[in-house]
Amino acid sequence: MLRPVVVGLDGSRESLAAADWAAGEALRRGLPLRLVHAWEGLSPDVSQLPELEAPRYWARRILRGAMDELNERHPQVYLSAEQIPRPAADALVAAGDEAELLVLGSRAFSGFGGFMAGSVALATVAHVARPVVLVRADRTAEDDHLPNTEGRPSVHTPYRDVVVGLDTAHSCEELLAFAFESAALRSAPLLVAHAWHLPYAPPATAATMSITAQRTAEQILAGALGPWQEKYPTVQVRTLVEDERPAQLLLHAARDAGLLVVGRRLRPGRLGAHTGPVAHAVMHHVRCPVAIVPHE
Repeated sequence: MLRPVVVGLDGSRESLAAADWAAGEALRRGLPLRLVHAWEGLSPDVSQLPELEAPRYWARRILRGAMDELNERHPQVYLSAEQIPRPAADALVAAGDEAELLVLGSRAFSGFGGFMAGSVALATVAHVARPVVLVRADRTAEDDHLPNTEGRPSVHTPYRDVVVGLDTAHSCEELLAFAFESAALRSAPLLVAHAWHLPYAPPATAATMSITAQRTAEQILAGALGPWQEKYPTVQVRTLVEDERPAQLLLHAARDAGLLVVGRRLRPGRLGAHTGPVAHAVMHHVRCPVAIVPHE
């Protein structure tokens, strides 16, 4: 049974942009698209009282409007929609765990909007066992592609780079699988960014140690990428290996990217919403869609 691409909707510009991106991704992957609207104020039973039935009416209107627009823009995608009378975070985590990936809207540079406000967003991203993609409100289909020869936005030009941040000190199979597949589906180049940091060294040996650390990092990265390059021979791979803070390196690498992929380590039994400092930084400051992939 195919896992769907799931998108959370609340009627905001953020969630509608996420739905449009999710429809394109479902089409690329040959998967169905499931639209979800969750709010604990929805009554599971039909009520004769207008004040109790109003939330259900608005939920249906949000889903119907999104489906009409998506059917017009992406007629090849199989769509379904569901209202869930549960707290948003709980419903999205449950829906995301059954999905190939979960797509959510977010506000650029100002946290998350709508049902994704504050702790709800962090709880959703931190607890879903499948990849989550965050999409900005001002995102358009043209943003996924390079400008045309006249420098204007276009959907007929090649896709922008897929960028993935890699920490070779931890398992990265799930991360590389998602990044290589995403690049292959788009026929896009893949830029693999890896940051290393040299502890304090005496000035007399710092230069030599830095050169050695750089070469070692490059060799380890090449070893990690080798099997995936054999599996995806059509994907053009470039690497960016620098002595830099990981978050800063990714913010720089993703400036002109079409998709940024970062990892989130699974921590079974840990309480609270934890995404890690790198994922937290890029979620709030990168303009392109950001995929957060959980891994061991």
